Amino acid sequence: MASEIVAEMVAHVWRIVAAPGDVLAAGDTVVILESMKMEIPVLTEHAGRVAELRVDEGDVVQEGDILAVLS
Repeated sequence: MASEIVAEMVAHVWRIVAAPGDVLAAGDTVVILESMKMEIPVLTEHAGRVAELRVDEGDVVQEGDILAVLS
């Protein structure tokens, strides 16, 4: 079952931590967003393998945008 990781706010993608194929545990960081000079890590809720990243560093994301997909 695929799991989508979404942005919870409007922000810039500051750093991508995970890569496609990486196996992550629940609570691992996938990307770090930057908003209002604050760094906000985006964590996984469930364990899984990164199937797809849908953002690049420097992208601006909106609330609800899909950042990554775990399989």
